[in-house]
Amino acid sequence: MRLIEAGIARPLAGGPAAFSMVEIITRTREAILLLGPVPIAEAVRWAGEEGCAASVAAELDTLSGAREPLCGLPQDRPLVMGIVNVTPDSFSDGGDFADGNIAIDHAFELLMQGADILDIGGESTRPGAAPVPVEEELRRVVPVIEGIRRRAGAKRPVISVDTRRPAVMRAALDAGADIVNDVTGLKDPESRRIVAGAGVPAMLMHMRGEPQSMQGEAVYDFSPLQVLEELEERVREAEQGGISRARLIVDPGIGFAKNATHNLELLARLGLLHGIGCPVLLGVSRKRFIGLLSREEAAKQRVPGSLAAALAGIEQGVQMLRVHDVAETVQALKIWAAVAGER
Repeated sequence: MRLIEAGIARPLAGGPAAFSMVEIITRTREAILLLGPVPIAEAVRWAGEEGCAASVAAELDTLSGAREPLCGLPQDRPLVMGIVNVTPDSFSDGGDFADGNIAIDHAFELLMQGADILDIGGESTRPGAAPVPVEEELRRVVPVIEGIRRRAGAKRPVISVDTRRPAVMRAALDAGADIVNDVTGLKDPESRRIVAGAGVPAMLMHMRGEPQSMQGEAVYDFSPLQVLEELEERVREAEQGGISRARLIVDPGIGFAKNATHNLELLARLGLLHGIGCPVLLGVSRKRFIGLLSREEAAKQRVPGSLAAALAGIEQGVQMLRVHDVAETVQALKIWAAVAGER
């Protein structure tokens, strides 16, 4: 706090983290150049010499500015989104909660463990996954959302629907969902119309291609910069479709059209995404790259690695974590916050 008051550091996205140094990334026809990290004051001086002082000042303001509450949930602490996969084939827990009643029970268990948001999905979008008919996705998702709403009554937990289909978005919102979480980043104009008309927040994930073929699209010159640019395009399209930036959340899409190297590059520079001006959602829970970096553990044995990657994101100001293991994540966040408070 003293460093912020002295002008040496600035708050990161209005949250509990702060930054006193920045990395300058410039693109030429020949290469992408990384300069720094350098103190903020030095970056401002460099910007003045290069004739881009106004744009750098605006960027710093965007990086520092507070984000709007999400469905009444403040963004001054990391939020935990608990995953409820009503699917037989998800990469980590496929089949565990495919029965609707079991999925509803699991949702309330996650709430008791400290989940702020429930993310209900009826189609696996893991690499190589085959598409699910819309009718089947509706059959899986809608009764679970309705069941959670009935059982919760007036308590009304925040519910997100994880889908890329406009018809499922519409039905889920009618059933009581509060947020749309789209792995395609609302690429379909009809999806944008539905979200705009409903006036709800939307989570825009970065992905190239389709789940069956997306790993063939994992070709980048410098993945953090290109993911940033492509997410900015999704945000612009959403705004043009009538969705305000204040209702948008961005997600780098770890593991979607990305290999282990790209995932690590993104995790090392998640702070770049704050330049979009939206809250950042990070989904690293049990992802395959954790096993590749360790001992090839099965998905359910990757909890420690999931927590390590999640805390790396929190250190860079990520506002939301999408996780399978809510109790473990909440405990890790409490210890991180206690230590950070002592610092």
